[in-house]
Amino acid sequence: MNSKTTGIWFVIAAALFAFIFVFEHYLRPVVASPAPLLPNLRPADVVSVQVFPSGALEISADRTTGGWFLTKPVSYPAQSAAIEALLDALQKLAPAKISATELREHTNSEAEFGFENPQATLVITAGGQGQIWQLKAGNRTAPGDQVYLRVVGTDGAFVADASWLNLVPHAVDEWRDTALVNAEQNGFEWIVLTNSAKVIELRRDPTNRFWRMIRPLQARADTDHISDALQRLATTRVTQFITDDAKADPAAFGLQPADLDLWLGRGTNLMSTVHVGKSPTNDATQVYAKREDWNTIVTNWSTVVTTAREPLAPWRGAVNDFRDSRLFELTAPVAEIEVRGQNNFILRSQGSNDWKIAGEKFSADTDNVQLFIKTLAGLRIAEFVKDAVTAPDLPGYGLAAPRREIILRSKAGDTNAVIAQLSFGATQTNEVFVRCAGEDFIYAVTAQDFNRLPESDWEFRDRHIWDFKADDVAQITIHQGGRIRQIIHNGPGKWSLAAGSQGLIEGKYIEQTVQQFRQLAALAWFARNFTEPEKYGFGTNNLQISFELKSGEKDTVDFGGEFAQHQTSLAAVTLDGERWAFVFPPVPYQLVLSYLTIPSNVP
Repeated sequence: MNSKTTGIWFVIAAALFAFIFVFEHYLRPVVASPAPLLPNLRPADVVSVQVFPSGALEISADRTTGGWFLTKPVSYPAQSAAIEALLDALQKLAPAKISATELREHTNSEAEFGFENPQATLVITAGGQGQIWQLKAGNRTAPGDQVYLRVVGTDGAFVADASWLNLVPHAVDEWRDTALVNAEQNGFEWIVLTNSAKVIELRRDPTNRFWRMIRPLQARADTDHISDALQRLATTRVTQFITDDAKADPAAFGLQPADLDLWLGRGTNLMSTVHVGKSPTNDATQVYAKREDWNTIVTNWSTVVTTAREPLAPWRGAVNDFRDSRLFELTAPVAEIEVRGQNNFILRSQGSNDWKIAGEKFSADTDNVQLFIKTLAGLRIAEFVKDAVTAPDLPGYGLAAPRREIILRSKAGDTNAVIAQLSFGATQTNEVFVRCAGEDFIYAVTAQDFNRLPESDWEFRDRHIWDFKADDVAQITIHQGGRIRQIIHNGPGKWSLAAGSQGLIEGKYIEQTVQQFRQLAALAWFARNFTEPEKYGFGTNNLQISFELKSGEKDTVDFGGEFAQHQTSLAAVTLDGERWAFVFPPVPYQLVLSYLTIPSNVP
């Protein structure tokens, strides 16, 4: 192809591009969008919807402050989302127009298009100026995907997509709210319930949002239990609408009196009520129920429904099932712990996770103190023993002179800053009686939980034992069964047996084991200043290991009885002139057994 031909084709292409651009932007005829079927319809302005299904009762719903409410053929809360979805679909409906002239061309257009006996008639009323739209849905077109429509007062008819008809109810149950309580359950501030002739009243603290029991006694309530029960109630749904007959005998459904009544409110307003009766004879998993809402235009309905029994189970509990099972509420950070009993001691925070034991030279182990606080806060009440306790009741539970008291304070040294004061008394049937200051109740905790609580200050000593560098070790001396073995440090990673010591060693494993000892820490303290070493498995022939440092310092540990289940043993060291027994950490202990013992076949 020569350059002249190429130039011609280039000019043609440019001209074609220019024509397309001009046509698309300036010459293409403007096609008007179809006009909306119901001009000026704004769903938010609609105050009532009436549906007249063919051959069925009128279904009417009015907008209220609490949502949509059915008024015909029954009074009952409506599914607001379903009504709003229908209004939204009608607002977007933009059908094709059939003019009045075209209609007159059909000799019997009313019957032909289905307007003589429409499948549904809708009457929609807006607030403000009170505009009303009346819409008739006639026959479907031959393919079935479109429907003929007529707006009363507007000439002609329309053809529109028929999918919106799926949103039009044919029976009132399709628009009934299936929730058992008002959807505002998260705003409930008080609850009154009766079951088995018990009346329980619960109120939520407006500050910390915790629940408290008001009746039949003043007590802390189980906030987690109540929140879970409310959540399950909020998701409970009606499975079947049984009857709307106001003359129906409520006793036939176990609703007079009801097995369970729930009144839920906010402030001075009663918001929702649920009455729960017996199970149908053919299904024990269901129960009869009635719902009432007190913020709607009708407060007392006669509708009886069925709903699942299981989600309502938490509300059928006894009084104590609604009480807080925690021994106390940890309402502030703990700055001081005082323990009174056989061994009195005080733990004080020095700030920034630093704790001291009053009267002791050594620091407290912060992790152990925090574990103590966590253990106390996690104590659960095993039994609610006695309510309305008076002074004469205390001796019978060993609480007139408690064997142990634990006081938590939010400010060190401030006797007025008490978070909780726990008094532990006598033991009975594997339970320990306990009382919280400020409460007129006696509880019981399990003996197992009580025995987890430390008794002495030494149990909180910093578990760090010593700290040296492996390079600073000059010699290791092992005593075991009346024999001695010495291992000399010859340099980084180099170890050998001293003269007179027999057997074989591998330097790299000795080095690995020493690295485990350089920052030795107790797994847990076991005893302080113990006077009967044999009681803990310590004897003159037991394993003893000494690390002699280049500075002349010597760090020695003795091993006692084994903890087979933990794959370790007790050990003992001398700290500040006192003998301390502790649980040796398992990992270095296994290395000790392998590399820092004297084999039985070595003299």
